[in-house]
Order: sequence, then C-alpha cells, then structure tokens
Amino acid sequence: MTQPIRVAVTGGAGQIAYSLLFRIGNGEVFGPQQPVILQILEIPPAMKALRGVVMELEDSAQPLLRDIIISDDPKVAFREANWAILVGGMPRGPGMARSDLIAANGPIFVEQGKALNDCAAADVRILVVANPCNSNCLVAKANAPDIPAERWFAMTRLDENRAKSQLALKAGVPVSAVSRLAIWGNHSSTQFPNFEHASIGGAAAEAVIGDRDWLEQDYMSIVQERGAAVINTRGKSSAASAANAALDSMRSLTKPTAAGDWFSVAIPSDGNPYDVADGLIFSFPMRADDQGCIQIVEGLELSDYALKKIRASEAELISEREAISDLL
Repeated sequence: MTQPIRVAVTGGAGQIAYSLLFRIGNGEVFGPQQPVILQILEIPPAMKALRGVVMELEDSAQPLLRDIIISDDPKVAFREANWAILVGGMPRGPGMARSDLIAANGPIFVEQGKALNDCAAADVRILVVANPCNSNCLVAKANAPDIPAERWFAMTRLDENRAKSQLALKAGVPVSAVSRLAIWGNHSSTQFPNFEHASIGGAAAEAVIGDRDWLEQDYMSIVQERGAAVINTRGKSSAASAANAALDSMRSLTKPTAAGDWFSVAIPSDGNPYDVADGLIFSFPMRADDQGCIQIVEGLELSDYALKKIRASEAELISEREAISDLL
C-alpha cells in the first residue's frame, strides 16, 4: 500500500485554504493513487471555524484522504510533514504600508521556521503563499537552518497565471497557447512578467501582440496591480485563484516541465546565473526534470529594458531584507 504524503497547510480556516484543502484531498496534486494526510494549522480564535472546515472535508468522503489533524501549535501541524503550504499570515489592513505588513508577519514566520526545522520530515518542501511571500519565506528559511535551501519556495505562480491570461485575452487565443512566460523578482508591484521571451502559439509574443507600447505600459500595469484590482472590485483579496496557483506550483515542482517551457517560482538566489544578489528569495524561470531536480533556466539574453525591471525588483527585495535583518 502506498504510504500517505503528509501535507501541512497553515491558515486552514481562511479563504485560500478553503479552496485549497479539498483539491489536495481529491488527488489534483499528487495523483489519483496517492493518499494524503492533511495537517492543518490555525490560530486559537479560528479553531472553531477550522473544525467546520474539517466537517466539510469529512462530508466530502474523499477516498484519498487518510486523516485530518488540526492544531493551533505549529509543532503539531508540521510533524513529519512532507509538504508545508504556508497560507496563513497577518493580512494587510487599511492604510497599512508594505513595510508594516512585513514587520507584522516576521514573528509568525520565525516561529513557523523553527517548528519546521524541528518537526518536519527530512524531505519536506515548503511553499510560502502568505504575503509578502518572498520576505516571509526568507524569514522562515533563516530560522530553519537544517532544511536545505533547495526546499524553499515562494509563490509567484498567481502572477504568472495572470500574465498569461492577459496575453491570451489580448491575442484572442486560449491561455494554453501561451508559454515561456516567467515572473522575475518580487511578488509585488515591482515584479517583471517577462513578455520578451514568451510565446503565443509557438511564435514570439511580442510579434503576435504587435504593440510594444501596450506591453510596456498597459500590460505591465494590469499584471503588477492585479491583486489590488481584485480587492477593489471584489472587496476581498484573491482566494480561489491563489489556491489554484498554489496547486499549479506544487504540480510544476513535482512533475517534469514540458520541453522548451518553464514556470515561475521564487527560490533562494544563491549562485544564480543572472547576478541577482545572493540570499534573496527571487522569482526566476524554472524547470523540473523527471528526477525532481529544480533548476533555473540559464542562458536567456536579457534586454536593457528587462534588466532595468529585474534590478528594480531586486532593489526592493534588498530593502525588505534590511527591514527584517533582526529576524534573519
């Protein structure tokens, strides 16, 4: 019998986790033959709501779901976890600056990093979803010295999905026709959705779109500000799309990447081939092979325009790192 995979999810009573948990349990990530154990973390005031989520998971009668463990103690939730999806964090409130959000989340990810270091399985992989995800990932990683750097990821797949969707809409094609689109840098308004290497139906995206001004101005603005636009329109932050992107990220990290394509995820930048400052959690174009090895796509020629965008995001991440230096 196949041994269950233990998947820890934080913020289990929140909107993103509500869209995420059921899809992990039904085999969308690890396949229809792989049983899972969900280990869900919440803060004490939200435990009643989490018990309601558990009731719904039970009522879903998912045959792959072997057990559900809930706790307000990260050492319990992360015990022997093979995957940890860090969704829970301090949300951004009205008038809160990004620097305030980073400071508020720091202690949460110090504690979670320490708990992962002490309790998770030796093969654990960590995907940080909670924003600001790059810096949250950096804090957690710094407090988990025994977990190798190659097991840490911050989610920029939602940005990639948004960027692909906007290209597809502009070109009047299915989103499946868009490939080779990567997000570089921070999950923030400085991110760079690199349309210069993207393809639409096998042709260069820039040639298909035929409007460089739109790509540099409207397109960049739409993608970089999409999260704020969702909040302004929906009244709440992205939830179902964020959960979908987390699942996409996990699949991309565990399955071979299609030939000639790549995907986006932020990783520790140590020794990267594009001269991004070491130690940052930085999004690159990535590939996975059939052995589970994840590598940065090398050899991409970057224009002066692209380099300017990438360096701006790098500078922002360096500033964020300086702001949380006491937690690292």
